Amino acid sequence: MEYSYVIIDSDAVSNLQLSTFLEEYGDFSCSGLAKSPDDGLNQILKYSPDLVFINLDQKAKAQFQMVLEMHQYLLDIPVVIGISKSKKHAYDAIKNGFFDYWLLPFNEFDIRKSLLKLRKRMPKTKQPQTICLKSYNDFQYLNTKDILYLQADNNTTEFFMKDGTVVNAFKTLKTFEKQLPQNFIRIHQSYIVNTDYVSRINFGKNICALKEGEKNLPFSKSYKDKMDQLKETLSKNSISSLN
Repeated sequence: MEYSYVIIDSDAVSNLQLSTFLEEYGDFSCSGLAKSPDDGLNQILKYSPDLVFINLDQKAKAQFQMVLEMHQYLLDIPVVIGISKSKKHAYDAIKNGFFDYWLLPFNEFDIRKSLLKLRKRMPKTKQPQTICLKSYNDFQYLNTKDILYLQADNNTTEFFMKDGTVVNAFKTLKTFEKQLPQNFIRIHQSYIVNTDYVSRINFGKNICALKEGEKNLPFSKSYKDKMDQLKETLSKNSISSLN
């Protein structure tokens, strides 16, 4: 299981340094990057991350206001960590319920202690490997590892399985979006794909190919950011021939 995060920081250098530190831990996944409080709030509401990192050297007053505003819209409030070159905003960060306050330049030892403390406070439980489809008194259990993709069909959803079978569920695609493990992502208004089976992403034609069944699925522009993240994830685990 991964901890998702959003960084609100217009400083490209500190932004990159933080992302690099977090990558080393293996279980932290970037959901979004923002340069302003407004854009940051939009990213938070869009992705519902576990953590939010905020550079308080930029528009600190607006950043604290954004944190207060965040509580108006979310039931599950993300953990907030402040970043600054000085201790100037530390007291306000404490008053606003920040989990921690990191000084720039980053201290690897302090970050390690903070993240270990975070893991202890927010242990990630293993997600179920099966999903239950209920229809009246009929209960059908599917192993998520055997699901290639899901396709919306009006107010029902079709599960396309690795063995070629198709299973129907009388619920919308949106119902299953939050229930499935994190290797399933929404790529289109009508499709959720199991990323473990993605073999190719063609950004020119807006399609991704699957390893099984020789199937090409379309992805829409509104989900392109998720495809970009998927490309980065798959590329990290691949031997690249790119120059």
